[in-house]
Amino acid sequence: MKQLFVILFLLIFSISISAQNNIAHTRISVITCGPGQDLYSLFGHTALRIIDSSAHTDSVYNWGGFTFDEPNFYLKFMRGKLLYYSLVDDLDSFMYEYIMEHRSVYEQVLNIDSISKQKIINAIHFNMQGDNRFYKYDFLLDNCTTRVKNIVFENVNSKIENNVVPEGTTSRDLIHYYVERGGEPWIELGMDILLGSRVDRIVSNDEAMFMPEFFMKGLADAKKQNANLAGNSTLLLQGEAPITSGKYIPPIILTIISITVFAISRLKSTWAKILVSFVDSLLLYVTGLIGALVLFMWFGTDHTVCKNNFNLAWTLPFNLPVAFCLIKKPGWLSNYFFFAAVLTAVLIAAWFWLPQQMNISLLPIVILLLNRYINLANKYRRTA
Repeated sequence: MKQLFVILFLLIFSISISAQNNIAHTRISVITCGPGQDLYSLFGHTALRIIDSSAHTDSVYNWGGFTFDEPNFYLKFMRGKLLYYSLVDDLDSFMYEYIMEHRSVYEQVLNIDSISKQKIINAIHFNMQGDNRFYKYDFLLDNCTTRVKNIVFENVNSKIENNVVPEGTTSRDLIHYYVERGGEPWIELGMDILLGSRVDRIVSNDEAMFMPEFFMKGLADAKKQNANLAGNSTLLLQGEAPITSGKYIPPIILTIISITVFAISRLKSTWAKILVSFVDSLLLYVTGLIGALVLFMWFGTDHTVCKNNFNLAWTLPFNLPVAFCLIKKPGWLSNYFFFAAVLTAVLIAAWFWLPQQMNISLLPIVILLLNRYINLANKYRRTA
């Protein structure tokens, strides 16, 4: 019996020594990928790389997996109910996409002891098992970057000493930074219409690191027992420089359209009246449809970033059915347009003081709407 205990002890001891040796030969690093040109890749990506020199493996773990073959993919994606999942690739397979898309890839090696390495590896393995692989994506709170950030900082005792972003920065500011750098002013405008006031809160260091580049910056500043948590970032792949042109195209175009419509509305000719009537109907249809979408994204989805959206004050969903009533001219039209004019005037007066940053490109259109609501209220009052 005594010999059996000795053998068992030696077996456990040898397994423990072997595991420690494996950890000693393991290197863990954070991979940060630059933005791509497609909307889903516009904000970049983050992953964890684990090199085990004793097992001759080089694996990259990331939490950005989704499949277009998912039943009702677009509906689930739009409603914020699409499940993302974790996956693992070897380094060459992971890098292939970024090589083909000419995107930059950076690496930061973690300067951590064997205990911290084992904690991170255990956390990764837990995230790779069964239903743990799947999670409901949240743009601000739970995405491919925050998953990596949480695994690192929850398993390594460290502290970020400096601000990752300037004081007073909001989530919307960080979104604008990426979208403007990518040269996508119309996407920025569309996102500003759909995103509510939740993204206008001032972010902490932890909250700012929902974006890959700012997590990389925070990681570079993090300290563990007065030593750097991560080494200097190493460029694994040099991508193409992002396009930054076109920032002022939307405000210029929308201002020209608004001024042109206003100028034509002052003309007395028959063609001008017909054109302005068409524009009035078009404005009602378009704003009504956008308002219905804003309302749906607010109440019909799980997207927390789309809640409490002040854009609903000018994208009135009721404009859509009202547009169909212009021909029949019911008596309540004048009162409706009067109400719409008052609401729009209040919105314009409060534009720069709202708890939500409104896209300045929209202001000319909203002013035009105020002008047309006033004219329509007067028009249908005379015909009532």
